Parts: sequence; structure tokens; C-alpha cells
Amino acid sequence: MKMSSHYFSPCLVVLLTFFQIMVPVYPIGVNYGTTADNLPSPTEVAQFLRENTIIDRIKIFDMNTDIIKAFANTGIYVTVTVPNGDIPSLKEQANAEKWVRENIKPYYPDTKIRYIAVGNEILHWGTPDIIDSLVPAMVTIHKALVKAGISDIKVTTPHSLGIMLSSDPPSSGAFRPGWDVGIIKPMLAFLKESNSAFMVNPYPYFGYSPGNDSFCLFRPNPGFVDEGTGKKYDNMFDSLMDAIYMAMKKLGYGDVPIVVGETGWPSLGEPWLTWVNTDNAKSYNGGMINKSTSKVGTPLMPGKNFEIYIFALFNENQKSGSLAERNFGLFTPEFAEVYDIGVVNRTAPKRRPHVQSPADSPSGTVGSGGSSGSSGGQTGDESQSKADDKTHYGSSGGGHAYGSVAEAWVYVVSALCVLATYFVL
Repeated sequence: MKMSSHYFSPCLVVLLTFFQIMVPVYPIGVNYGTTADNLPSPTEVAQFLRENTIIDRIKIFDMNTDIIKAFANTGIYVTVTVPNGDIPSLKEQANAEKWVRENIKPYYPDTKIRYIAVGNEILHWGTPDIIDSLVPAMVTIHKALVKAGISDIKVTTPHSLGIMLSSDPPSSGAFRPGWDVGIIKPMLAFLKESNSAFMVNPYPYFGYSPGNDSFCLFRPNPGFVDEGTGKKYDNMFDSLMDAIYMAMKKLGYGDVPIVVGETGWPSLGEPWLTWVNTDNAKSYNGGMINKSTSKVGTPLMPGKNFEIYIFALFNENQKSGSLAERNFGLFTPEFAEVYDIGVVNRTAPKRRPHVQSPADSPSGTVGSGGSSGSSGGQTGDESQSKADDKTHYGSSGGGHAYGSVAEAWVYVVSALCVLATYFVL
């Protein structure tokens, strides 16, 4: 029986409309750190995220080849990180081209590498040599990607809010003198030219004080009006993001997209850290999920759908610092939710608890931060450390689509279309 193509058009329209309504693709990301001795293997993690969650992108703090390979053909985006210590050598074009050949080409496009993060919080932690090499290395890595025929991997670098001279009120937002025109302005010019994004790590957690808990945690509060713009703010995240935007705008680059490379709230800490608990972590990170999926944006960036990477995927038992530093995770190593913020696909089959064995360690040495395959620079523990971040925030100083749920609906709707076509004929 010959079936005319026009019979399929209504079904195609129905199918596309259904997915636009029922299966929107929002950028929900997590930072996948590995400073622990009890984590599941990267292959298990990739399978869990794909089949059991709506998380569609991860960010790692190194060039861990086990993780990069494990996420091949999953549809999940991966952001990789150049170790801080490697940056000075990569400002040389020949070295950047060699780095791309050895660290990107073997895994691309099977692994959907989204960003190459050149170092982590370099302006905050880097030596003068590394800081001076940052923008040149970003440029040469981008040129190396283009020469290799790779156009869809973007180059960026994450910043702590230590780059800000002022952030309260948001209209006063400005970068620190010296860094502003000397480093950040040429960086923004490069990001705009290469269609990349400015990556920042805002942590309202570090701006907490007993009087502003609701403002930090997306809970009802009176908020405040920024007299400079007339805009009202009822949460610290929006306030910080708009301060960053204003700082960028003052340099002439308010149109460069902003990506949230890290943000989070720990669920367990020392007894005197009374604001560190499961309820607060759920409130803050739940607010982040809402922010990522609502397209509400901020008062100065209305309608923006931010790409956000929550810190972190797992609790990591070998991180240095306070107990809180080891308990930023959304999940335990057994894939159990620490609290529910809606990232788990409830219709997916339950996974068996993970049992740790020596072979499961994602890197050659325990507690290496998963940095096997990297050649130096900061360790994973150092690059992920939050306990030592003394920045006083708020002071004047397309991808993977909902896992097996989407796949199941593809079959259901496709079957209905076939049946509809049969009866029409």
C-alpha cells in the first residue's frame, strides 16, 4: 500500500508540538567532582544521569579521560577544564594545536564537549604568569579548534566573584581596577567574537548572614529597590548576576551571555554552621532549578534562560576543609538523593545500590580529584575548594532530553501517528 507523504504531515506537526509542550529542553547542569574514594565509576554515573535524571550537562575540573569517554553517545554535554598549570604553555599556537589533537579530537564528537574551561578561577588563585597567559591561551586554543575543523566547542574560563570591585547595589557593579581593562575587557571581546560565554561562580552561600537568610534562599522577603535602576530584588542570586551584567556593560560587552559555572549550598556541616542544613540546600538549589527552567531571568536581564551548573553532583568524602565542603552533593555515592529538587526521573527503573571496589576509582590514585590524564596545575581538590574563598558577595567591596521518559513518548506518539495514518488510508 502506497502512503502519500501528505498523510504524515499532521502526525509530524502533532509530534513536534507535543515535544515543544511536554518535553522542553532546559539547561540543567552539575559539577562532577571526584575527590572521594567511594564514588561509582564514570560509566555508572553516565548511565545514571542519562536514564534516571533530567540533568543534561556536566562540568568536570580536569581532563579525566575516563569520564570523557564514559559520556560518549549519551547526549549529555561535557565541559572539560584545562589544569591551571598548563595555561602558560598553551599560549603558544603549536602547543595549543597539539593539546587539541591529544585531548579533544580523540573523543569528539562522540562525547558532546560543550566548553573548554581554561583553568578555574584564575584571577582569584593564579600566579602572575598564569594570569597574564590566560587570555592568550584562550585565543590559541580557539584557533586550534577552528584549524581542527571544530566549530561547536566554545572556550571560556570560570571566575569567582573576587573579580568584582563592587556588587551592592547591582547598579554599582564593576570589575576590579587593573583586571577590568587589562584582562577582562579583552577576554570579553574574544568571547563575543567567538560566540562563547562569560562563566562566573556566584555563591550566595558565602554572602549569608543571619538577617538575610530568606534573601539568599529564594524565600519570601521584602527585598530592596536599587535606586540606580529602580529595579526590585528579592534574592541574592539575581542581585549578583545583575551586578556582573552591569560590570560587563560598563566595558561595552553587556551582550555577551553569562553562564553560571558553579553555585550551590551544602546540606551538612559543623554544628555551629546553623545555616548549613538539608532544608536550606533544598531551598537554594531548588531555586536554581526554577531559575534554569523558568526563563524569568533577572530584573536587568528579563527572559534570560541561564545555563547553570550546580555544585555538586556527589558528596565528596576526601575534600579538605570543613564538613560542609564535603557535603555540597545532590546525591550520595549510592545514587540516593540527598534531597528532592526535581532532577530525578521518577518513572525510570530504580538502580541497584553501588558497591565500591578498587576498580571503581575513576582515577589512578585515590583522592586525585579525578585528574588522571591531566598534566599538572591545580589538583581537583584545590580547584573545587570553597572553604578558603573569602569573597564577601553582596558587599561594596540542546542536549539530552529527559532520558527514558522522552524516549517512551517517542514510541507512543509515533505509534499513534502510524495508526492514524492507517485509518486515514
